[in-house]
Amino acid sequence: MKLVRFSDPFAELSALHSQLDDMFNEAFGRTSTQMTNMPSMDVYNENDNQLIAEIHAPGFSKDDVSVSINQGVLEIKGEKKEKEEQKDKKRSYMVRESSESFYRRIALPKQADTENIGAEFENGILKISVPFKELPKPKQIKINSKNK
Repeated sequence: MKLVRFSDPFAELSALHSQLDDMFNEAFGRTSTQMTNMPSMDVYNENDNQLIAEIHAPGFSKDDVSVSINQGVLEIKGEKKEKEEQKDKKRSYMVRESSESFYRRIALPKQADTENIGAEFENGILKISVPFKELPKPKQIKINSKNK
């Protein structure tokens, strides 16, 4: 019996995925530095009765971020504008501005109660709570017998 070495069947798929990511990032002008500046996000189900999304956005304030619902999709937008007073020898700046932004979308499940979504912003972390509605229970159908 010949021994055959097992190789990872997903290795080539993973490499292809990485190449496609690089290709799209180059095509749309996003560099790896810009992508690492994007806030990280955790989405999890808590106690099977609500969905929690946490966006880690250090340097952003509550006023820099907006949360909305659009056709069953949770949309989170952030735009930070910094104003910096700076004087240059060749230029005399009164105000100098730069901005950062991010955009995230989360498709919500059917049982999401979109009327009672809550959001809190504390210490650079935006926490969004999406409660779930109780879905109707299946109706039991009585089975009749035609046997005599």
